[in-house]
Amino acid sequence: MTELTEDLCSTVFASLRRRDQREKGLQYVRGLLTTSGRKSIRSIAAHVGGPAAEQSLHHFISSSTWDWQPIRTALTRYLEASDPLGAWVAQPMAIPKGGEHSVGAGHHFDPHRGQMFRGQQAFGTWFTSAGLATPVGWRLFLPDAQGPAEAAANSAPRAAGSPGGPGTGGPAQALSYEECAASGVIETVRGSGLPTRPVVLDIRDIGTRPTMNRFAEARLPVIARISPTSRLLVTDPALPGYGAGARQAVDVLQSVKGLRMPVEWRDPAGPPTHRSTPAVAVRVMMPDPSPARRRHLMLIGEWSDPRGLPSQLWITDLTRLPVGPLLRMTKQARRVAHSSHHVGGELGLRDYAGRSLHGWHRHVTLASVAHAAHSLLARDLPRH
Repeated sequence: MTELTEDLCSTVFASLRRRDQREKGLQYVRGLLTTSGRKSIRSIAAHVGGPAAEQSLHHFISSSTWDWQPIRTALTRYLEASDPLGAWVAQPMAIPKGGEHSVGAGHHFDPHRGQMFRGQQAFGTWFTSAGLATPVGWRLFLPDAQGPAEAAANSAPRAAGSPGGPGTGGPAQALSYEECAASGVIETVRGSGLPTRPVVLDIRDIGTRPTMNRFAEARLPVIARISPTSRLLVTDPALPGYGAGARQAVDVLQSVKGLRMPVEWRDPAGPPTHRSTPAVAVRVMMPDPSPARRRHLMLIGEWSDPRGLPSQLWITDLTRLPVGPLLRMTKQARRVAHSSHHVGGELGLRDYAGRSLHGWHRHVTLASVAHAAHSLLARDLPRH
């Protein structure tokens, strides 16, 4: 363990009241960073403490009562002090599972691969800065009707008998895919206490009127993926389609492709390379039965093939920024996807095998701490 990792764990585990819990947290992070292969509780215990450690770590993750939310908040603030936040990125994470009993497991659509899979669907909120990209908040999508206890447990554990806690009854309530993603990132950002920064919603077709209104009410600037078929009103009198009523987003962009300009951006995924793609931004509104509720937005289109249809479509309320900075902001999503697949895969973000929702949250919280340690160490390595 490096001095940096020790310092990180000492800081973010300060909310754990018992010394043995802080030691187990450090032990688990050490195991995630150093154990080869799948990061199960058994493999971590075998690497860091032997058979005696397995039962102890299993209880610490799956059956203990410690709250993961203060750890996530402390992690976010530690990262901010090290390398100030540039933008939040929210992205889905598919967790393939063959069994029937893990919480939230089922048949889901993976928006990044464009295909169905069996397993769990989670949403991660990532902290991105000049030198870092690491997850700090998580929400597990529970597609079936969930009681208040499970809904509350997706945010933080509560005592039995408390409102929304274990043992309470009440009607079932299920969040939609879109609502689950939006509520998860808003909760993380609000809880961080950090200065306001833009949120990049890298989630298929999430840029709907309800989502955009929800972020406006939370006073969080947002840039979100939008469906090519979403209907929009052009608000610039100088552009085609002004005054013609609602049109599909892809048609709006195709009608102004003659105004595209090349935007240069540094590809954050893999070795540093500079690329250039044509893009355009159009001032729009989303149709609303009440004109008073319509807000000015910007539609951004990017073409990977200049002769084809736009390959990337985004909607944002950052209407004062030109197309270049907006497009470059969206590229943080590529950086997160790369880090989630490679670093997150190595450190076990998808490896929790238990059935407990609390256990899943504790595992991904500690895996996020390990991811942060890895990212901080990688950032500080000398570059040749």
